[in-house]
Amino acid sequence: MAKTEKDARPTPRLPKGLRDIEAAELRQQQDMLGKIRAVYERYGFEPLETPAFEYTDALGKFLPDQDRPNEGVFSFQDVASETRGDKDSGEWVSLRYDLTAPLARYVAQNYQDMPKPFRRYAVGPVWRNEKPGPGRFRQFMQFDADTVGAESVAADAEMCMLAADTLEALGIKRGDYVIKVNNRKVLDGLREVAGLAGPENDAKWLTAMRALDKLDRLGDRAVRELLGKGRKDESSDFTPGAMLSDAAIDRILSFTGWGEQGSSSASTANNVAVTLANFETAVSGSAAGREGTDDLKMLAELVEASGYGADRIRIDPSVIRGLEYYTGPVFEAELTFELKDEKGRPVRFGSVGGGGRYDDLVARFTGQKVPATGFSIGVSRLQAALAALNKDKASTADGPVIVTVMEKERIADYQKMVHALRTAGIRAELYLGNPKKFGKQLEYADKRNSPCVVIQGSDEKANSQVTLKDLVEGAKAAEAIKDHEEWKEQRPAQVTVNAADLVAEVKKILARHNA
Repeated sequence: MAKTEKDARPTPRLPKGLRDIEAAELRQQQDMLGKIRAVYERYGFEPLETPAFEYTDALGKFLPDQDRPNEGVFSFQDVASETRGDKDSGEWVSLRYDLTAPLARYVAQNYQDMPKPFRRYAVGPVWRNEKPGPGRFRQFMQFDADTVGAESVAADAEMCMLAADTLEALGIKRGDYVIKVNNRKVLDGLREVAGLAGPENDAKWLTAMRALDKLDRLGDRAVRELLGKGRKDESSDFTPGAMLSDAAIDRILSFTGWGEQGSSSASTANNVAVTLANFETAVSGSAAGREGTDDLKMLAELVEASGYGADRIRIDPSVIRGLEYYTGPVFEAELTFELKDEKGRPVRFGSVGGGGRYDDLVARFTGQKVPATGFSIGVSRLQAALAALNKDKASTADGPVIVTVMEKERIADYQKMVHALRTAGIRAELYLGNPKKFGKQLEYADKRNSPCVVIQGSDEKANSQVTLKDLVEGAKAAEAIKDHEEWKEQRPAQVTVNAADLVAEVKKILARHNA
């Protein structure tokens, strides 16, 4: 039996792990991105945009022994080119999972012609084919800055200073954030002394690194399980562990500053000399570990010389970046302030950005080492933190001024008012719905979060006047009015002015609400 037309209609639904972003959040995001961009530009970085998807082998996230690429990426075959006889027909392509892997491909293609060091910033969505959860989506935005071709630790120090300056430009006060720094060479030294050196232990160590990267989010007990036999989460999904011995687990967790109770040793993290001395002891006998501690000493000296103390940028053993390609300093931008949710429970946002040195990434294409370092902001997470931090400072009215329609035959007059407001730089629109019921026009203005409406009936027109209704002040006044008759008599926050003064009077209302 054939489907009816009704049965054939698609169900309006979002793919799992994705979301729609509406006007208010988008405006907040655009304002935030503008402030980040200004800091990145001030540091001399240039914009670069790369495509949303790349050949899968260029991204480096695939399993060669399986028919379909996976490991957290969305992939598909480029079969459309078959009809054109392209030599690349049928190759796998994947949506980018970050902005760094496409940069490595771009640098490998253009290295001979670009200035060195090459400094670029990029902003855009990335995609992860992973299990979504509260606040974790499969599409999200990142804002990156990278320096390619600079081997000096000064480039890494600059990234840490960039991160601090960016957070402050967004209104986050000193004391409410910290840029934490570690070094993968130190961690490689720890691997050696923990007895996990050698290619036969690569899988174990990578699993351990990914587990340690979750310390801030999951805590000591859960990570201890991930370093051991594995962990079952709240949804009963089981994640296999690194299968390390109890002695190795204790040594690794002790080094990171997390003890049995799951608290980090912040008291020593603030003391650079003490932290570095602990590092040197922990990796004693490892050349890589020694090189890592030397790099961290230099980085600490460089940021301190520029006025960035340990209250802003500090050496911290708990920083573990889980991605395989980091080769030197690694850093996390962490928010330290605590807020309350609607139920009064404490909320901490933790890490909102991170990065590090990745000297081997371009070499995947060229075979030659190209030093590189970068920092990436998780835009959505940082935006959520800023929204929570500034919720009491949110604008009370950021919608357009609405010019209402009292007489349909006078649409041209009303449109002329709208044009005058727009010419003066004021967001304004003409009510384009059915004007029969005036209450519906005010209801529309409320839904649009309009600061005020413009009204001109026949009486106002005859006297060359307009009536302005301040919706924000009106809402406040209405709360104290007892009944409809009193409201009609008082007409709160409503004023009649000369039509020639329309723009000036509307500006006064807007200034009052944006003060």
